[in-house]
Amino acid sequence: KKIWEEGKILGEMHLAIGEEAIFAGVIYNLKDGDAISTDHRSTPAFIMRNVDNLSVLLECMGHEKGLCRGFGGHMHLFSKEHLISSSGIVGASGPAALGYALALKYKKTDNIAVAFFGEGAMNQGMLLESMNLASTWNLPVLFVCKDSGWAITTKANDVTGGDLLDRVKGLGIKGVKIDGTEVENVFEISKRVISNMRGRRKQPFFIQATCFHREGHFLGDALLRYHK
Repeated sequence: KKIWEEGKILGEMHLAIGEEAIFAGVIYNLKDGDAISTDHRSTPAFIMRNVDNLSVLLECMGHEKGLCRGFGGHMHLFSKEHLISSSGIVGASGPAALGYALALKYKKTDNIAVAFFGEGAMNQGMLLESMNLASTWNLPVLFVCKDSGWAITTKANDVTGGDLLDRVKGLGIKGVKIDGTEVENVFEISKRVISNMRGRRKQPFFIQATCFHREGHFLGDALLRYHK
């Protein structure tokens, strides 16, 4: 935060303050060979995946010694070694996780893929299409919706119809809604879910984890610093 305030990180900076328990609770249950795709609030996932902290910081600063040689910034991080990627395109973590999972199915391992995204992405066609294919092809994708209740500065209920669990149920995917601010709760539920996904029959699953952003949509958001 201090580095951004000093102007050493250009442009908007989307922090995941308020989402840490979701990332930690899920990622702690992953193992080598599992894959992660996430959205523009990706830095906690990369740190928890043991990607070098300095390389991530340098990438955020656009430095040539950064994780992606300074070309990706904080929204487009990627590490082949750690099987983790991020994208600033809303909903793009779905297709990425789907591709990971399809590759894992061909490799015939018990590994899974995880897609992290916000509730606003649930209105994006490519994410819904990814869920549909994951269900149809029985792919081991854990779809994790970090539900802050806000799509940038618009209340999610004003732009999203129906219930998200009902929506994924219509695609043949089981799901659960949990408190994403309680890390032990996230850990225990994701542990059980991931254990089942590693079983003989590969199936996707959906977790809707409620949370809130202490810094609004981006760091220094003048319109809304804290919302719940």
